[in-house]
Parts: sequence; structure tokens; C-alpha cells
Amino acid sequence: MQPVKLDILSDPICPWCYIGKARLDRAMEQRPGNPFVIEWHPFQLNPEMPVGGMDRRSYMESKFGGQQGAVKAYLPVQQHAEAAGLKINFDKIARTPNTLDAHRLIHWAGLEGRQTRAVSVLFEAYFVEGRDIGDRDTLADIADSIGMDAALVRRLLGTDADQTDIRDRDRAARDMGVSGVPTFIVASQHAVPGAQPTETWLNVIDELIGAAAADGAEN
Repeated sequence: MQPVKLDILSDPICPWCYIGKARLDRAMEQRPGNPFVIEWHPFQLNPEMPVGGMDRRSYMESKFGGQQGAVKAYLPVQQHAEAAGLKINFDKIARTPNTLDAHRLIHWAGLEGRQTRAVSVLFEAYFVEGRDIGDRDTLADIADSIGMDAALVRRLLGTDADQTDIRDRDRAARDMGVSGVPTFIVASQHAVPGAQPTETWLNVIDELIGAAAADGAEN
């Protein structure tokens, strides 16, 4: 069957994006003949975050109205992550970064056909290892781990290359009405918001395969 484009708007510090990807991955593993061709797009949860990020505890408490509010907000995240077979070590995360540079790395990885791998490693670096993915040396190291030229990535991160493009794409998504991530867009037509269950993706894939088969039978 013909490939079907699956555009994913995401931020590498968004836990629901991490969970949503894992659920989609499970569905694609169960349907190895799925038609999806994936492209990742930038959406910053905190576009006004200082360049150096900020202390995570201070950020969480200011966002959720104190420590108890932060704990309450992230309890379901932890539960759903565990159900998806993921580990999140919130206690290892010292800083909430500005993710502009991480999105630049994802963009450059896409030019080399390594985009989904870059997204996966960024999620693991942040949520499992507690690394600061706003730090340019960390990003260069991640680039090296997926087969990219770390020295080139480090040089590019020291310039303003593609910063405007990332900000413009982020703004365009908001102008289209995207207010949260993950947001999945199937075949450039159907928006699927949120970390959908694996069963939902299995149904979507089966419908696409069924429609393609029906169309082939008619032709």
C-alpha cells in the first residue's frame, strides 16, 4: 500500500509525548506492515524559557502552585509511563531546559534520516538519565551516539542556524490551533491529539490497510 505521512508535533521534555511515542511504537511493532512515514515537528512547551533553562523544582512549583500541586500533576504521568513500560526518573532531572537547540538537533537529524532515533535518545537522556538536553555539549554527544557528526553539530549549535525556522514552525502550529502535544496528524488531514492508547493506533492502522485494500480491489 501507499505510504501514509504521520506528522508528530512534540517536545522532548513533554512526558506525554514520551508516553505517546511508546504507545504508537507498540502498535507499529504489532503491525509491521503499517504504512506510516513519520516526521517530527517542533512545539515548545515553554517557548519563553530562559536560554539556560531553570531549576526544575522551582519551575514545577511555580507552574502547579507549589510542591503538592506538582506531585499531584505528575502522579498520573508516572502511572501511565509505567503502564507503557517506560521508566521516568523525575528525581534525576535537575533543570527544565529551553528546548530550542534540541529541536534544531531533531531537524538536522531528519536531514540524515535519523530523526526518530534522535527523538528516542533525547527522551531517554532527559527522562531516564536526567541529562540537561539544553546543554550543547550534551546535544553534541547525543548526535554522536546516533551516528551524526558531533563536531559539526557543536559548531552549528554555536550559530543561529535554523533558530528562526524552528520558532516559525512552532508559531505556525499554534496558529493552526495546536495548543498541546503530542499532536499527531494523519495523512495531512486528521489531527489526533494526546497520548493515544496503542489500541487506538491499531484501529487507525487497520482502517488504513482496509481502505487501501478496498481501493485496490476496485481498481
